Amino acid sequence: MHNRREFLKLSALLGLAASGLPQWAKASAKVSKPVVVSTWEHGQPANAAAWQVLSAQGSALDAVEAGVRVPEADPLVRTVGLGGYPDASGKVTLDACIMDHQMNCGAVACLQDIKHPISVARKVMEQTPHVLLVGEGAKAFALEQGFTEENLLTSQAKADWLAWREGQKATPQINIENHDTIGMLALDTMGNLSGACTTSGAAYKLPGRVGDSPIIGAGLYVDNQVGAATATGMGELMIKTVGCHLVVELMAQGLTPQQACQKAVERIAARLGDYQAYQVGFLALNKQGQSGAFCIHPGFNYALQDNSGSKLLDSASLLGAKV
Repeated sequence: MHNRREFLKLSALLGLAASGLPQWAKASAKVSKPVVVSTWEHGQPANAAAWQVLSAQGSALDAVEAGVRVPEADPLVRTVGLGGYPDASGKVTLDACIMDHQMNCGAVACLQDIKHPISVARKVMEQTPHVLLVGEGAKAFALEQGFTEENLLTSQAKADWLAWREGQKATPQINIENHDTIGMLALDTMGNLSGACTTSGAAYKLPGRVGDSPIIGAGLYVDNQVGAATATGMGELMIKTVGCHLVVELMAQGLTPQQACQKAVERIAARLGDYQAYQVGFLALNKQGQSGAFCIHPGFNYALQDNSGSKLLDSASLLGAKV
């Protein structure tokens, strides 16, 4: 009798707890996996590399690292890794972070002469007790870990920098034309989430400037019980609002990825009198494999790949038609 009473009591408590769960936690039967999403057109070849890992039942962590290494090594992607725009002094400095389903994370900032900052960030996560290494310390660590030093300033990037220097303004402008990165989020066959973000930062930025891309919670955040988010645009605004953490928390409250991204953008815009001068965009993926994106200006797109194939989708925007 005692055991029966305890059983009934436990059942009642579990039923009460389940009734109070947010919508994302009730939709386990609707999970779509694996899936990978990433920012911008260069997310498509990045997704293809990530999909090779995911479709072979690999981990989301391995997938996002493999994926973003593609644009890092492509000199034609001018905002990530090799060939990225330099800072105002002509030096290419890279930022990146990575986060897995167990809230392990690693990051590097203002890293020079190393083509794959995302892989250095993973080494920080796995081989040190730290989260973020910067500057000379980050480079020394990378070399100790066996990474190769190389010149990342391509002839085209140097020519563009010299042309900019001839007509430079007192301070570089971070606006709707001067932004970009690649952020990637993946859900693997085990139902685990991971994310990665990597960039060369704003073109001709002040030396030493670090944006949101290597900052956990700003440019990337993963909560394996809820979802993940990444960002693109003016990093300072994502840092000020801890934007990606905000998106994930909004999903935890029951919003879809699309709704959460929109709410975060609207919050930023509401606090900026001149928000139209900047671009901010969020991309999110929840535990059920649903994704969504929202930005200030039209023009932000994102790549998605799942079992149905590869797609390039336009984000809804605050200043354009909702899609």
